[in-house]
Parts: sequence; structure tokens; C-alpha cells
Amino acid sequence: MSKTEVIAIFDIGKTNKKLFLFDEQYKIVLEKTARFDETTDEDGDVCENLELLASWIKDTLKEITKLEGFYIKGINFSAYGASFVHIDADGKPLTPLYNYLKPFPGDLKKNFYGKHGGELSLSAETASPVLGNLNSGLQLYRLKHQKPELFEKIKHSLHLPQYLSFLVTGRAHSDITSIGCHTKLWDFSKNDYHDWVKNEAIAEKLAPLYPSDAAFEVDIEGVSRFVGIGLHDSSAALIPFFTGFQEPFILISTGTWCVTLNPYNSTPLTQDELNCDCLCYISFKGKPVKASRVFTGNEHEQQSKKIMEHFGKPEEFYQNVKYDPVIVSRLKGKCDPVKLSLKSAELVSSSFAHRDLNSFPNAEEAYHQLIIDLVDLQAESTKLVLNDRVKRIFVDGGFSKNEIYMQLLAAAFPGIEIFAAAVAQATSLGAALAIHKYWNKGPLPTNIIELKFFSASNELMA
Repeated sequence: MSKTEVIAIFDIGKTNKKLFLFDEQYKIVLEKTARFDETTDEDGDVCENLELLASWIKDTLKEITKLEGFYIKGINFSAYGASFVHIDADGKPLTPLYNYLKPFPGDLKKNFYGKHGGELSLSAETASPVLGNLNSGLQLYRLKHQKPELFEKIKHSLHLPQYLSFLVTGRAHSDITSIGCHTKLWDFSKNDYHDWVKNEAIAEKLAPLYPSDAAFEVDIEGVSRFVGIGLHDSSAALIPFFTGFQEPFILISTGTWCVTLNPYNSTPLTQDELNCDCLCYISFKGKPVKASRVFTGNEHEQQSKKIMEHFGKPEEFYQNVKYDPVIVSRLKGKCDPVKLSLKSAELVSSSFAHRDLNSFPNAEEAYHQLIIDLVDLQAESTKLVLNDRVKRIFVDGGFSKNEIYMQLLAAAFPGIEIFAAAVAQATSLGAALAIHKYWNKGPLPTNIIELKFFSASNELMA
């Protein structure tokens, strides 16, 4: 029996850990999902259970290489950013996988910015707002100054996607999509590590940079296979859209974070934009991508649970809530203007966080208000990186399947075409496409994204 030639992609999110097998036409032919309970670090802060994650990666890889119907030619990884795994000379992790929401010490923050040029200058040069541990470079700075003995033992500090690759290959590499993602490590004007990274002897802890779209051959379970070094998830999600569309676009990639990515905006970040959590990513081709972010996926999860509990609804009740323009028209009159601003790495939330659930007659109306508030926040965030070149906005991820969200977003941008992008796991697909030339004999696909158009005319305005 002939085997289907495939690539295996491990896609590691904060909540769900997924494996996909894509065939040469980039159709998903196998999917596995796992969830792990979090653990705590030495300070009692919750964090990823790195040991469980590593075991799952290794066990799953052994399992899928034994499947009779598939021949795995390639392997790659995508994962969330701002997360370092610090390994010693034997490749063993030296610390927990610290949560990027872990509080950053105030005295150390003051010391860091005072020593290295100040918040505004450093943020502008590294295209990274002041975000505490979300600036993953500061995680290394903290270890150096708070745990110098441990810092000395670090052979390499690998961002999570590259650590996952290391687990399989034993090779330590850095990747520009992770290094360039709000880390405060990369000087965008010099296209090199920032001076502070070199002056603090942190650069020597970072593994050599390797091309994001390259792979190398590794013997895995007795067979030579091409393995990539992994990509930061938001940058990976852009790759299918680069493949499928030539005209300028914006992608709103929705998940725990909702990230607006504009690959066609190269203007330098302003102070106001930095204060509103704008930043620059770097694409897998090494080009800056101007972006803005809001934590609305996380807020949707938390607030929908509160609505569920308050009104005695089943889990994920909102999946059955239909868009109602009459409710929207009535509720919009109660909305306050949205103001986006960050202070001391504080995460912005929508107006819904301050609403009284007792003021709503039912869960459906409360849920409509939640989405109205989230879209108001999203629209302000997206406008920060929007420019005249862009005539289309694509939305992928969880919110692309939410009719209420998509219809309200179309109303917020009446002069721009709004599409829900039905792309099978854009992040994982991007990681597969990145190393296409190594594992796939066929041409790059041109029809991998299905679009659903949403018109502002379908939304009753107040």
C-alpha cells in the first residue's frame, strides 16, 4: 500500500497543543489535540508544564512515524512567543518556562531603562512597547541580575518554537520571527541585536540565527526527514496570505491575543503608537510587519464564562447566539468611546469589564454587548496600523467564525472589504508552507484560503 507523503506540524498555543499532518495539497489528513494542567514556578506563579509538553512532543512523534498510511517527510513547529527555555550544556532546561504575564520587578525595570537609554528611546529602536516579561529579552536580564549563578550555566536561551525543534534535532538555533517579536532584543534600524543585548553579554546566550524558511535533514526513527527550526505563531499565520494574495492586506489573527498585522506599513513607530501596544513583528522573509495587539480573545473567554454562570447557560452557549441587528442597534447607543492606552505594561480591556450583568435581561443581550465592546476595542487597535494602501482586511482564527463579531467589524470599517478567512489552521499551515521546497514536490498552492465577505450594509446602525 502506498503511503501519503505529509508534513507534521506541532502548533503549541497557551491552551491547546495540536499536531497536524498536511498532505502535499495542504489538506489536513490527521489532527491531534492535547491540553495540560499548568504548573507553578519557584515564586508560585502559574506557568507551562514544560516537562509534560516535551514528553507529548516526543511521544507523539514516535507514534506518528509508525502510522502505516503516512510517510512523514517534514516536521516543523509554531508556538506562542515571549517564552524562553534556558538550557545548559547538556541541553537540559535550567528554569521553568516562565509565564510572559509574570510580574516584572519594578526596581529591575527602573534599573534596566535607566542604564540603557530610557523607555521611549529603547522602545522605538526595538519596536517593542514597555511590556515587562512580554519583552522576553528582559527575562534574560532578570536572570542575569537576580540569579547570576544560574545565568552563567545557560548555554543557550531558545524561544519556545526553537526549543521544540531542539527537542527533535538536538540543534540550537534562533529564528528572526521570534527574536523580532516585541522582545526588545532586535534593533530594527540596524537590523541586528541591540547594543544593550551585546553590552549585557546576553547575545552570547542566544543561539545562532538560522533562516526561518530553511530546514535540515535529521535522522528520526531511522528515516531522514527535513526539520524546520520553528516560527513564532503570529508570523507563521501570515504565510498562507502571502502565498494566496498579491494586493496589500491586513490580517487580524484572532486567538488569545488578537493581533492586527500590516505587512504594507513600514512607517516608524510613534510614541503614541507604542503607548497603545503597537509593535513590529518580522516576517519569515525578514521584513518588518507593523502590528497592534489587544488581549480580546482572553477577555472573551473570561467574560463569556461570567455570562454563562450568571444566566445559568451551558458552556460555550454563545455558539448558538445569532446576530440580532435590533439588539445591536439598541445597545450601541449605550457604548462609551474607546480609549487605547497602556500604562506600566497594563493590559487593556474592553468596556464590558465594568458592566453590570444584572442590567441585561438575558444572556443573548449580554453576549451581544460583549462582542460590541470587543469589536470597538479591536477597531481602535486596527486603525493604529491601517494605511491607505490597504483595501482588504482578513480575519482568521476563532473570531472569524463568530457572525456577530464579523458583522460588527464590517460596520466599523465601511470603506474596506472585510473577509472571514476560512483557512485550515493558518498558523500550522504557515509553518508547513515555510519549508515547502524541502518536503513537497508540488507547486505552492493558490487556493488554500476560502473567503466569506461581510458587508456593512447588513448591520443596522443606531
